Amino acid sequence: QVQVAESGGGSVQAGGSLRLFCTASGYTASIGCMGWFRQRPGKTREAIAGIDTDGRIIATDSAKARFTISRDKNQNSVNLQMFNLNSEDTGTYFCAASPVDCTLAYPHGMDYWGDGTLVTIST
Repeated sequence: QVQVAESGGGSVQAGGSLRLFCTASGYTASIGCMGWFRQRPGKTREAIAGIDTDGRIIATDSAKARFTISRDKNQNSVNLQMFNLNSEDTGTYFCAASPVDCTLAYPHGMDYWGDGTLVTIST
């Protein structure tokens, strides 16, 4: 079994930056794709970006402009660096993992999910 935990959320002023962290534990040898999602108030959960063990990235067009996903060398941690944040970025950010590559798993086939970390952008 795999457990996923996010951290790094908080309150940031508009125009600022924030870095989110995600770590997988348990049977981590099975992990392929890791990725980030978010759910904004009143909206459904949406994909941001996923990254494979070889560094290949799948990202939405909107994410490419201001968000950067990276994966640590130990392969069990993935980060999301967010720049120039605005009020529309307020929401709960989730990390997820899958045993298979992102081309198969991201965004609709992720198996292991964290509880989310709250990001609030103040104006």
